[in-house]
Amino acid sequence: MAYALDPEVAAAVARMPGTPLTDLVAMRGMESRLAEFFGEPDTSGVDVLDTTVPGPEGAPDIPVRLYTPQGVEGGPVPLVFNVHGGGFVIGSIELDHPGCLEICRELGVVVASVEYRLAPENPYPAGLEDCYAALTAVVAASGKLGIDPDRVALHGASAGGGLAAALALLCRDRGGPRLCFQYLGIPELDDRLGTPSMVAFTDTPGWNRPNAEISWDAYLGPGRRGGDDVPVYAAPARATDLTGLPPAYISVMQFDPLRDEGIAYAQALLAAGVNVELHLFPGTFHASRLARHAEVSRREGAEEIAVLRRALLG
Repeated sequence: MAYALDPEVAAAVARMPGTPLTDLVAMRGMESRLAEFFGEPDTSGVDVLDTTVPGPEGAPDIPVRLYTPQGVEGGPVPLVFNVHGGGFVIGSIELDHPGCLEICRELGVVVASVEYRLAPENPYPAGLEDCYAALTAVVAASGKLGIDPDRVALHGASAGGGLAAALALLCRDRGGPRLCFQYLGIPELDDRLGTPSMVAFTDTPGWNRPNAEISWDAYLGPGRRGGDDVPVYAAPARATDLTGLPPAYISVMQFDPLRDEGIAYAQALLAAGVNVELHLFPGTFHASRLARHAEVSRREGAEEIAVLRRALLG
């Protein structure tokens, strides 16, 4: 199918890594192929520390990468807790390394990026429980890390956005860390795959329905996708009670199968009395922001920083 893509992002499609999830071994090496889009990351003004925190009971320790701004004075600073994307089955903290550096440097906040276990080797709830354990551990160490525990924001894109939404639900229901904001970029939220955009976009660049089917089957386990027993913490679009959640920002891309579930989640949050900002970027596709030169990608990046600045720094 032909799509009316923004010309600047359309020109980058041929240079982007392929996205078939049928070969996870090959796709898990994608960080090196993405280097040409990112270039050498700028680490100026940021101290980077790789550490581990205890995992859930019976699970291994969880790698966490901490980004601390240099030269910041005046007391504790906010925390941005980052969850990387990758359809629940690929990706790592390396995937979001340039973006975490930028958030830390531009806002003067601490960023913690979590390396959660991937499916299908570790299906739900492993990845989500890793995120919860890591968030809890980082906030518990707020005094040592110079973090203000009352200014904690979740941040994630794609599957990371879906996990961040689930993490907000889990924190509310377990009485976990207090959250002041959730940034949900192009979130993967609904295993039922029934929205108009999910049905229509079977061959879009960046992400498509066949990949979504593989992703959810891996995350939930074979035969569970779309069934009646999928928990809301696995697929937040299923949640019927969204009251008491922190304010949210949700971005969606025009030619992304995840588009309509992101819009629907924003509407559901609004109906529950949660403050929400929703932005649809025209002419874009899932992960089209990798075309960093494109004007629409620059706007998306600038808005991310502006939204987090407003939420965390006033």
